[in-house]
Formats: sequence, C-alpha cells, structure tokens
Amino acid sequence: MFFVFNKPAVKTIKKLLGRFGESIISFDGKVSVNSFLHIQRYSYVNVYMKWKNDSYYDSIEDIHQSILLKPIIALKNCIARNPNECIPISDVSKRGLQLDVPMKVARFMRQYPSIFEEFTGPQYNLPWFRLTPEAAEIDKDEKRVYKDCREDLQSRLKKMILMTRENVLPLKIIQGMQWYLGLPDDFLQYPERNLDDSFKFVEMEGGLKALAVERREKIFSVMEENAMKKGLIFGGTMEAIEFPLFPSKGLRLRTKIQNWLDEFQKLPYISPYDDFSNLDPNSDIAEKRLIGVLHELLSLFVEHSAERKKLFCLKKYFGLPQKMHRAFERHPHMFYLSFRNNTCSVILKEAYSFDRSAFQKHPLLGVRKKYIKLMKKSQVILKNRRVNNRFSKSSSKQDLDSDNVDKEEHEIAACSAEQVV
Repeated sequence: MFFVFNKPAVKTIKKLLGRFGESIISFDGKVSVNSFLHIQRYSYVNVYMKWKNDSYYDSIEDIHQSILLKPIIALKNCIARNPNECIPISDVSKRGLQLDVPMKVARFMRQYPSIFEEFTGPQYNLPWFRLTPEAAEIDKDEKRVYKDCREDLQSRLKKMILMTRENVLPLKIIQGMQWYLGLPDDFLQYPERNLDDSFKFVEMEGGLKALAVERREKIFSVMEENAMKKGLIFGGTMEAIEFPLFPSKGLRLRTKIQNWLDEFQKLPYISPYDDFSNLDPNSDIAEKRLIGVLHELLSLFVEHSAERKKLFCLKKYFGLPQKMHRAFERHPHMFYLSFRNNTCSVILKEAYSFDRSAFQKHPLLGVRKKYIKLMKKSQVILKNRRVNNRFSKSSSKQDLDSDNVDKEEHEIAACSAEQVV
C-alpha cells in the first residue's frame, strides 16, 4: 500500500525523517506504509524518577571495600616487587596521588597492620615496611591467578576495546580501567607475554598512544549468550531481547513510564559489538544500545560495578551520548547508584540477584575477598593496641600514685619521730 504526496509535502517529510527519508520515500513521491516500521521511535516520557536508597546494594562489601583495597594493592605491589621484599617509607611517601592513597602514605599503611608490618630500617632510624606472612601468601595466590587465567583477562580487555567506535582505545583510558577489569597494573608493560597477535599498538590523533584490536570472529554479548541458552534467539541480527529487571523494594514506576518501558523491552537488541553508525542518537533504539553497552561493560568487571565518573571517560570512544548519566536514572530496575565512600558507584543489579548463573565469575574475585577479610583483622589489631595502651598508662599512673603515697607516709612518720624527740 502507498500514499501519494505532492512535491512540497515530499520535501517536508524527507526533512523530518532525515537520512531515513531517502530510503523510505521514492522519487515519485510514494511512501510505503510498511516502510514506517523501520523508522526509529522517539516515545520516551521524560519524567524525573526519584532515587531510592536500597540497603542491600549499599552493604555489598566487595564493592565498597574495593575503593580502599585499590591503594592497598598498589602499595603491596611496590613492596612485593622489591628484591628485598621491603621498602623504606621514602620510596612511596611522595607517590600518594599516583597510588590513589587518600591520606599521608605512612599513616595509611599504619592503618592496616594485618597487611603491612612496620620496622626500623638499617639507616637513620627510618620506618620501613614489609608484608605480613598472611599478605605475602595472598600475594602468591594473586600471581598464580594472573598466570593461570591470562587468556580470560586478555579476553575481557579485547571485548572492551571491540565495543569502541573504531576498535581502538588510548592506553591512558585502559590504565584507568585496569582495576575494574582485574588486570595487574603492569599488564601493558609486558605485551609479548600478556597480549596475542590480534592486539596492536597504534598512535591516534595528537600523538595519543593506543591499543587496537583486529576483529577476527563474531563476538556475542552476555545478553545474547544467555538468550541463546534459553532458546529465545538464534544468533541473528535485530532480534528483540528483554533486559532482566530487578525492582528495589518500594520502588514503583509511574504508569506512563512503565508503559514506555514495556515497549522499550520489545525493541530490537543492538549488540555492543555491532556497528551503530546508522542509529539516530535521540531514538529509543539508540538508548537500548546504550543500556546494552553499560550492561556488557559492567559484566566484564570484577565486582560488576564501577565509579560513575570512570564510565563517563568512555563517552567519546564508545559513542555514548553526552547525557549518558540519565540512563542510570531512567533504568533503576537495572542499575543502582550507591553514594557510599563519598563517591557514586554504578552497580549492575542482575549480578547480585538470587540467580547469578548469568555471569561468569571473575577469576580475581576470590583473591580480593581474601584481602578484604585480612583488612578487617587490622581493625581488631588496632583496637587491641588502644586497649593495651590504656591499660599500660593506667598501670603506670597507679604505680606512680602508690610511690607518692609511700613517700608521703614516710615523711609523716619522720616528722612524728622528730616531735617525740
């Protein structure tokens, strides 16, 4: 079926449809009704959704202790890589900003006596630090994981780069995401050991050093893999996949937003690894691609979470909209924003649902859990030290008071003897 318009009407419709008008409207002014099915929709209801606190996600230890664990691991690596397995405080005291240490380095290390053991150095009575036996043992486990799971870690890095617009990512961006991907901080320093021949170091505009990946096979996202396992899709393109939703207790969407969300779920799923250059950035289908990219990124990370400001650094290279922060607010059933530790962390709700089989467990997660458990022991050690210090001060004061009393009694006795004489 076709509609026939005059030339001015055709020009107006083409202008409204933009680049899609050329393929939909023929030269003789005929417009196919079926062609309208290919027009990308703009149906989102722009209503502010109030953020609601959820104590379950705010209490996930792996996520919220990770911010403190990161500088601890960085300092631990400085000690472990030293040939003597110990360092003077002067080696790291001026590198606090580089290592993400939130206070003076010496003070920070003394807060974790279960990990860092302090002793007096051989010269000038400077404080030195070495790893405790427990921390040294976990460090060995960590190195073993890096060695045994090198291919898994390499695959996660490759997938992240293949989600970019041109399959290339600056090294400084990769270094900023290494912690979330679970890569050791010296991963890129040994490319012959850690990278296969599909990776290539290149130079971007402005002399920016970057890492590129050659695409050799089709890659399926976590969403696609799970849908194929359930028989919902068959590996084709433009198939509709619904995102799993996990509403927080007491969080309800308004009716018109719920209606929009129901329609949004029925839209075709655009894989983060597919070309997206033909998508209109203001359409619903482009937003579904954005949600798919964020879902896939968080699924690659160790804790399936990241600081929101770190994700913002990826906008330019991943083709994400300038106002991508709205995606977290529009989809509270998928993402949770936690404001603990004076920062905003994005958490993928699906990863912490009752059924966690949808994600492959990161090989480094178990090691980080061991470090966090060891961190807790520091609180007990410091508490016992404070109690012992108070007890020793109290004992010293009692001994001093006792000596004073004995002295006074002796003086009184001497005075009494003189009076008798």
